[in-house]
Amino acid sequence: MAIELKQSLKLAQQLLITPQLQQAIKLLQLSRTELIETVQKELMENPVLEEAPDSDSPERTETDLQAEQGEILPSHSEVTEKGDNSALSSQDFDWSRFVESYTLGGNQREPRSFAGNDEAPNYENMVSSQTSLHDHLEWQVKMGSLTPEEEEACITIIGNLDDNGYLQIDLQELTTKTAHSYDSLEDALCIIQEMDPPGVGATNLKECLLIQVKEYGPDKGILSEIVNKYLNLIEKRNFSALSKKLGLTNKKTRELANIIYSLEPKPGRSFSTGQVHYITPDVYVQEVGDEFVVILNEDGLPKLQISNLYKTAIMQEKADQNKAKTNNLNSEAQNYIQEKLKSALWLIKSIHQRQKTLYKVTKSIVKFQREFMEHGVQQLKPLVLRDVAEEIGVHESTVSRATNGKYVHSPQGIFELKYFFNTGLSNATGGEDFANEAVKQMIKQFINVEDSKHPLSDQALANMLTAQNIEIARRTVAKYRELMGILPSSRRKRMS
Repeated sequence: MAIELKQSLKLAQQLLITPQLQQAIKLLQLSRTELIETVQKELMENPVLEEAPDSDSPERTETDLQAEQGEILPSHSEVTEKGDNSALSSQDFDWSRFVESYTLGGNQREPRSFAGNDEAPNYENMVSSQTSLHDHLEWQVKMGSLTPEEEEACITIIGNLDDNGYLQIDLQELTTKTAHSYDSLEDALCIIQEMDPPGVGATNLKECLLIQVKEYGPDKGILSEIVNKYLNLIEKRNFSALSKKLGLTNKKTRELANIIYSLEPKPGRSFSTGQVHYITPDVYVQEVGDEFVVILNEDGLPKLQISNLYKTAIMQEKADQNKAKTNNLNSEAQNYIQEKLKSALWLIKSIHQRQKTLYKVTKSIVKFQREFMEHGVQQLKPLVLRDVAEEIGVHESTVSRATNGKYVHSPQGIFELKYFFNTGLSNATGGEDFANEAVKQMIKQFINVEDSKHPLSDQALANMLTAQNIEIARRTVAKYRELMGILPSSRRKRMS
């Protein structure tokens, strides 16, 4: 078979995603924090872009938002069809017309503010540094009457404790990684286990509890026996079997069990230095009369505009060109400014489109979940991405990106927008289905009011839900209960 080269023509349609549309998609799926970081980075890298000064304009309303965002991103087909014929990509770019028509980049209004920004910081609300578990133990070591060698061995042990206060490394292995002998490390571990908090330095849960029961005087012997031999009965709350094993009355057995329940399984928990992450809502939903108003939260999000310096320079250059009838602007400088202006314009439009999409998605969710906004979780309705997508005329993937990592402050609390999308269980009477989250809330309420001596089984919960026309199986109840972190009935039983 001969190999030959030849040319041929082929007419085909191809779907292309321009860099500008890729940027718009990326901005849409960013969280609020990530968006602010992206804008700040662009402000540093693009000299044409600058942050607009604050103004005393009225707060934004729905009409203002729609008027401001009247010029939105073009559709994908419009971008691919126009290609390089757009004004921004033309070599004969009309700089003065662009600057005049985009004086403030569409950001003339001040964002909705929910807190005064002119107040001085409240120093009483500032968080001071917290003492860690390691610092607390090292302080006790230095306060003790130990030799330098003992102190150094204790510091080595402390350095290998995890955040819960457990020693996760074997002493024999530790001797190979340090200059300390096994005996010195063992002695140091005994010293650490006598320190506060009780139970610190243990290698497992059983040892942690045994260290703590030493403080219970006459009962420490029987408590140690329970921890060593019958911890599984304590876990199952099988007090009758435990009473037979110990030869004690049920009352005394329950007293000993309550002591064990009061022990701390994670001694280092009270010294946890984990940072608390506060959620800043992207959208606020407020009840005004009989309506729910959606307000975007733009506090902290920089308002962007084209730099006045570049606007003045471009206008002056254009005036000079008209007088001299020559092109004095260096071609390389012109291309540079053109690319930066193009990038700045698309960033501003992309942010506007992101905010508009987020507003429309939230408004549609509020429309579908109005009863939730009025009455709470039990009135949550089944909702899928397709419902909102068809309502606002976008693709399902757009709704998914717009709701991922975004939070709304509603009359019922703060929720991630994805929380409102869930499947449902059928209504036995043929009415509206019940949302999964609503059913979970009902199960939780049933358990909260149950008799602790006779807790409700999964089958009993299923029967109670069935009585309310919810078609649900026992295994589904068990699944929901486990997802909420609720123990089975055998472990929720209380004898006191």
